[in-house]
Amino acid sequence: MQNIENGSFLISHPTLLEESFFKAIVLVTHHNFEETIGLVINHPSKIKLHKIIDDIPNSDFPVYIGGPVSKNSIHFIHSLGKLIPNSIKIYNGLYFGGDFDVVKNLLWKGKISKENMRFFAGYSGWEANQLEDELKENSWILKEKNLKLSMKYSDKDYWSKIIRKMDKKYALWANFPKDPSLN
Repeated sequence: MQNIENGSFLISHPTLLEESFFKAIVLVTHHNFEETIGLVINHPSKIKLHKIIDDIPNSDFPVYIGGPVSKNSIHFIHSLGKLIPNSIKIYNGLYFGGDFDVVKNLLWKGKISKENMRFFAGYSGWEANQLEDELKENSWILKEKNLKLSMKYSDKDYWSKIIRKMDKKYALWANFPKDPSLN
């Protein structure tokens, strides 16, 4: 079995029917022996960032549903590194969080774009060994780090697009319906 690393992706099995993870792609932002934290990168909401955060300019930044935990909290990933103090390096070129007052200031100055930052409501979390057990049960496929995939604004169809590019044994998954009994 592959090792879970910061920056790797979890691609959900199509029979994982929990709403938060159905056809989900999760970016692992933090992994150690105590816990794993991640963000679902392909479940956009219809809400724009400026509608839920005060004192930022109107923008076209969508807010993604990062997972079922603390949906009333905002998280962000970016490629701006030390430009945003207190950012946590996920891996080379990709960072998590940082000083949100600095982010607001950079938004006002037009120095943040959809190419270098993504926002999420909530996050995904697993206790020690929980994710490893789910991987053994084949609930997830572990995929390597990919900065372009991390920063790509996507939709729910993105899961199927990624599956089609993977090993042929997963090809049938691409069109898997939520409820196969209705097929």
